[in-house]
Amino acid sequence: MKVYTNIVVFKLINSGIVQKMISGLDLFWTFFKIGLFTFGGGAAMLPLLRAEVVEKRQWASDEELLDYYSIGQCTPGIIAINTATFIGYKMRGYWGAVLTTFGVVMPSVIVITLIAALLQNYMQHPAVAAAFAGIRIVVVALILEAVVELWKKGIRNRFGAAVFVVSLVLLAGFGLGPVWVVLLAAVGGVIYLRSLRK
Repeated sequence: MKVYTNIVVFKLINSGIVQKMISGLDLFWTFFKIGLFTFGGGAAMLPLLRAEVVEKRQWASDEELLDYYSIGQCTPGIIAINTATFIGYKMRGYWGAVLTTFGVVMPSVIVITLIAALLQNYMQHPAVAAAFAGIRIVVVALILEAVVELWKKGIRNRFGAAVFVVSLVLLAGFGLGPVWVVLLAAVGGVIYLRSLRK
């Protein structure tokens, strides 16, 4: 049901896209690797998505990745899974969406099962705690690097910079939910575009 909902949203927004012939195994394995090395949630996945999907495989542009990420913020569920589903559907249709979704989820299932079965007794061990502390710091650096790269692609004028600042204030200062901020930015973009056409 989750995959189907994402596909419906993606079809509404991206009607007429051309699906490329990429092997299902390649899709699954790519997103399995992304899921395996993501620590810290959806935002932490952004640099890995960009490296694999945009730079290495060129399955999407930076602008498309930002669009998928934005749509993923507005649809129910985990943003990383939503984004994987959108990219999978773009590349191979329904089965591509299924494969990328399972690919990105499977490492978490395996790791959580292993942690529950094996590491629970060792989580308080100083070496394990230090390792996770180091991983958390690297995640922050990875997210910051992705933000800088996407800033260069997404912020092209004063309007873009203004939307960024207002969004940051609404999110961090007022605690407004991401869905509302994305929707407000979309409305602002439409108003801005109409003002340019006058």
